[in-house]
Amino acid sequence: MTDAPNFDLIFFGGTGDLTLRKLLPALYAAHKAGILHPDGRIFTLGRRNLEQAGYLALLNTHVKPGLGDDFDAPAWAAFLARIRFQRLDANNADDYQRLVDALGGLSDRVTVCYLATAPDLFTTICTHLAAAGLNHANVRVVLEKPLGRDLASSTAINAAVGRHFAENQIYRIDHYLGKESVQNLMAIRFGNALFEPLWRREWIDNVQITIAEQLGVEGRGEFYDRMGALRDVLQNHLLQLLCIVAMEPPVSLAEDAIRDEKLKVLKALKPFSTQDVTERTVRGQYRAGAIDGQPVAGYLEEPNVAPDSKTETFVALQAEIANWRWAGVPFFLRTGKRMQERVAEIVVNFRNVPHAVFPMPLDVHSANRLVIRLQPKESIQLYFLAKEPGDTMSLQSTYLNLDFHTMFKARWADAYERLLLDVIHGRLALFMRRDEQVQAWTWVEPIIEAWERHTIAPRSYTAGSWGPAASSSLLSRAGVVWHEET
Repeated sequence: MTDAPNFDLIFFGGTGDLTLRKLLPALYAAHKAGILHPDGRIFTLGRRNLEQAGYLALLNTHVKPGLGDDFDAPAWAAFLARIRFQRLDANNADDYQRLVDALGGLSDRVTVCYLATAPDLFTTICTHLAAAGLNHANVRVVLEKPLGRDLASSTAINAAVGRHFAENQIYRIDHYLGKESVQNLMAIRFGNALFEPLWRREWIDNVQITIAEQLGVEGRGEFYDRMGALRDVLQNHLLQLLCIVAMEPPVSLAEDAIRDEKLKVLKALKPFSTQDVTERTVRGQYRAGAIDGQPVAGYLEEPNVAPDSKTETFVALQAEIANWRWAGVPFFLRTGKRMQERVAEIVVNFRNVPHAVFPMPLDVHSANRLVIRLQPKESIQLYFLAKEPGDTMSLQSTYLNLDFHTMFKARWADAYERLLLDVIHGRLALFMRRDEQVQAWTWVEPIIEAWERHTIAPRSYTAGSWGPAASSSLLSRAGVVWHEET
């Protein structure tokens, strides 16, 4: 028996890719593990003309095969019994009243409305939810990123949602913050005396944060062509990871104690001038190439992408935090599609020893570095130099490896599962507060404006590479290299 509260979880966009590929599998895992309230219900809403049986058949076709070894027939059957599909047109007020009727009226159970839809529907959905009474104190609304495409549109959406829901009812989700390795980064920093004395400008040379994908736009050409890598990934995922790395120790694990410290980091980011944008940012766009030996099309050949598009599929930049702990330490942020590997990682490069007593390996740029791997397999590695066996004092790079899957035998929850459970339990610490989002857009906007005003076109890079050569040049000017080049 679980101590989880009873709940109704409502997915707007119930037939969409996010719900089918991520959200329902995450809930199935929690259900199979027995950590959901036994009476908890899942309502999936969509415009498709599906009855209940048709929707369950859709799940058997699109969700069940992806469960792999986690599939268990009795557990799957019991999970499907939780699910109720209902047709809903987001613009039709009557459909929301029918939703209330399907819920059995307004109740005191936790009600989560997950908006897995395009952001331009958020305002409409929240307005209709409020009109139907689905904004009472036990209702929580989850907003998927990206929330708008600039500061003005983000402010408008937040204001519209805020007219109907209190801030403590709004969960702006960033699934990277739910990853186990991100949680462990905070544990390593704030639960041990080992790293905190070194976690500052005197001992850290640079920090690199990368989110690289091998996939292209995957049928999202029209959406992606309006957004680009800066808005889609850097403004949210990468900046949130930067905050976790750079924040001061919070006074407690209370939700606002953590989010207050993240906000301080965002406020301390040095703003970009036009000159900074030209010197410290790199835009890229992939052309035809190969991924894992298979040919892939260039971005301009993707469906629903304008043939003359200037949208970036890659961005790298050098940021700096103007405070006493981090002043002068470059933070290199990078994301791209159709990259050589699928990887998300944080690399903290410590300074080298001031005087080399031993002969140093020629290819070592940072002898000591901490590598936090977020995907595809979560781990933490600490690199250092050790003596090679033999009668000479020759050093080579080696590392200590904390592989979470090997070290901890407990069941492994994925990021969406953890965050969905946090919403049900009412835990806000891993979700973005409105002022965080405003500050992130405020910092990013000068980059967007400079790119557009000065027509800074993206540099071409071959699919299957690590991005434009200018990305490596950005680091070489600071005397460092990307982690995969060491």
